[in-house]
Amino acid sequence: MAQTGNLPSGVPAPHETLGYQIIRWAQTYIVQPDGDSAGEPFKFTPEQLKFVLWYYAINPDGTWKYAAGTLRRAKGWGKTPLLAALAIVEFIGPCRFSHWAETGMPVAKRVPLPVVQLGATALDQTQQTLDMIRGMLSESPAEKEYGLEISKSMVQFKSGKPGSISPKATSGRTNEGNRPTFIVMDEVHHWVSSNGGPDFYQVLKRNVEKTTKAGSRWVTTTNAFNPNEDSVAQIIYESDMVAQGFWLYDCLEGSIEVEDIRDEEKVKAALIEAYGDAHWADINGLTKTILYDRTTPDSTYCRFFFNQIAESSDGWMNKAEWDACESVNDIKPGEQIAIGFDGSVRGDGTALVGIRLHDAKLFTLGQWLRPEHAKDDWEVDVLSVEAAVKRAFDTYRVEWMYADPPWWQENIGRWAVEWGDDYVFEYWTNKPTRMVQAVERFRTAVMVGDLSHVGEPELTRHVLQAVVREVPQGDLITKDSPRSKRKIDLAVAAVLALEARADAIADGRLQIKRRRVVGF
Repeated sequence: MAQTGNLPSGVPAPHETLGYQIIRWAQTYIVQPDGDSAGEPFKFTPEQLKFVLWYYAINPDGTWKYAAGTLRRAKGWGKTPLLAALAIVEFIGPCRFSHWAETGMPVAKRVPLPVVQLGATALDQTQQTLDMIRGMLSESPAEKEYGLEISKSMVQFKSGKPGSISPKATSGRTNEGNRPTFIVMDEVHHWVSSNGGPDFYQVLKRNVEKTTKAGSRWVTTTNAFNPNEDSVAQIIYESDMVAQGFWLYDCLEGSIEVEDIRDEEKVKAALIEAYGDAHWADINGLTKTILYDRTTPDSTYCRFFFNQIAESSDGWMNKAEWDACESVNDIKPGEQIAIGFDGSVRGDGTALVGIRLHDAKLFTLGQWLRPEHAKDDWEVDVLSVEAAVKRAFDTYRVEWMYADPPWWQENIGRWAVEWGDDYVFEYWTNKPTRMVQAVERFRTAVMVGDLSHVGEPELTRHVLQAVVREVPQGDLITKDSPRSKRKIDLAVAAVLALEARADAIADGRLQIKRRRVVGF
């Protein structure tokens, strides 16, 4: 399975988590809310068990290993029932560290004054979770044992004892000052600026952080987000708290590329990956829907069923138009070309793309992409890049080269000295006015067929993975998120190559033969 979060492999040992005690309690006191097994003791799937065990993992001093948690899974995987179960556990179950038993095992205790909130940007969004909670508690051992009053809008104690499970959905400012002990935030890919989601999230988070020393935390669920919406799901995904392992992030993605979304075998295999042990998922039915229902954008299938962030409805390039520009690779040594260079050192990749001057045919001269499971000290092989640049100048008649300077200014300066400062130029991609125009010219060239490419898979992948980001000057291209593993370096280099070609032609170099001084 394609686990792309930070969920550790395996499960914690019994002395490293309160999860085992919590699971036993839940399977004793709450019931299945619906289906053929409604009313029977609640059961977690193995993947749900693993999430619970790690979410309730503790340090040697009894504090939480993770300050918060997020579960990103495909639509229909079973996120809401799991959240409902955790809300009940946090309300009446043993969910805080008490002490160490003589056996060395941790002992859990209940929260003295449990205030469990179901956060949403609108009340009706909390109803599904609340209904699930009511179904798990109605006529359950917990209802009688703990004296619960279960209404349509709240769960509380019949005795009047303080504590409740209740919805929380309103503007952020009116919620300042609450002191929840646990917050459930469901479907946070819908929490966007237009509905006040990010502001509300910050308020809820601040409220729960007031009592973190007592063990208060939050948990969210989400489908893969649209990277152009700036949702809470994206904010969490891109947070350093996830990157550094302070927040738990559990995510299964289906391994499939957008160009394979009409391949039945690959679609089915990716769905099986994404849904894991959710045995109730109709894999065959979903496969048929994806293959034959053309009324839904492929990006929607990628987000909701393959759980992939990458494909956005705001993708930059239309695949059909890009494929229509594919042509045979007939580029020969000695031909006039221009070059685009997009460089990095560690985080992203480095790309060198050429384009033939007389007909604007793109081809890759070099690519150095960070491996998916690379160690933290991975770096681009600078010597290999230098060799590729030299090989390009030695093999072709390079009339113009545009290179993005960050991290590579010294190298670019050296290339300009070696091959001429009227052939090698800096091109700052972080200057939006110029880059917006370059991106638009490239997109137009594809649309009208003024550009071609030799069909290299990696270049195609990078072009199709680029998404549009609107800035005041117009549209730029970017990755689907800053931490995304789906790179676009070759696409950026291709844009620079087309710009280099245009300026070389404008300078009258298309028919000029290069002359070099080779000796005295």
